[in-house]
Amino acid sequence: MPETLATFRGSVRCERSSGAPALTLTGMTLESPGEPTALTLSAAAPLADCPEMIEDAIVERLSGEHYRIRSGACEWSVEAKAVHLHREIAERFYGAIPPRPVPWAKRLFWRLVLALAASRTGLAALKMLRRQV
Repeated sequence: MPETLATFRGSVRCERSSGAPALTLTGMTLESPGEPTALTLSAAAPLADCPEMIEDAIVERLSGEHYRIRSGACEWSVEAKAVHLHREIAERFYGAIPPRPVPWAKRLFWRLVLALAASRTGLAALKMLRRQV
């Protein structure tokens, strides 16, 4: 029974690697909506008949090193030594980390600079300080 690795929705970009023989599918998946996903198949001979863009692709592992890519009525078989699945989770990761509080010395410094910049006398003092540095 086939094991589904990724179910892409919408446009999927297919890139063949120039260095090592590989095929990379990039797009959005049902498994992780809102996170760009890249699936790389390290194949001995990447698919020559696979177009640059496909729609609603499903990638399945049939057995061992045999994989199938389906898109609508089209289907491609691939023999790959390795498969790498990467999901971009940076937005969710950094959203979970609370922001670091700004040190009080830095807050005081910028309050003073902005207060000086609010008046003509303060701007003149800032210009004079800048010339000395």
